Amino acid sequence: MPPKQRQIRMQQQGGLAAMQQLETRSDEELEREQKFKAAAQAILGARAAERYDAKASREHFRKALAAARPQERMALRRMADASLALAERRPDDLKAAVERLGQAPPSSRQLLLLRFMGIVAPPASAGMVARVRGIAIIVGLIVALILVGTGIAQVLALPFGGVSLLVSVWLGILIVIVALVVLALLGRRRQARAAATRAAGPGS
Repeated sequence: MPPKQRQIRMQQQGGLAAMQQLETRSDEELEREQKFKAAAQAILGARAAERYDAKASREHFRKALAAARPQERMALRRMADASLALAERRPDDLKAAVERLGQAPPSSRQLLLLRFMGIVAPPASAGMVARVRGIAIIVGLIVALILVGTGIAQVLALPFGGVSLLVSVWLGILIVIVALVVLALLGRRRQARAAATRAAGPGS
């Protein structure tokens, strides 16, 4: 192998290949990273995208591209495309971008959830009408959940002689809160397992 080609390959291993060892660091540590700045900024951009913060994600990837070597920029642009598609709730673009990265595309359920997020919590670029519509949908869902919880509370109270409407509404709200907390905990555990699997790598 010619020396120049070997040097390029070693530089690639030292640049974006450092992402795996940087992923466990905090945001503050990544901000201070200088040796592998491109990789650190790319991780920050991906994390911002997971928070649906498109503006911050775009800025981090801009810094990553500025600090990257020429041979790393194509991979970074593809990562940026995937992250921004996630942050801006664009499921079709996300699927295409992830496939260009050579990774398994998100599942149909994940894409459906992202599409739903795009409706109820659209990005700022979607306009005022879309954002008002999203708020109206959220309010409607909350009312529907309270009605379902109220119905469950009334059914559960029947063997004890029933309860008043006001009490059943408060019990319904409590049931909804408990159900949402349980779902959130289960979701976090699933995300933690998925993150542990990714960190372990395919060969573990």
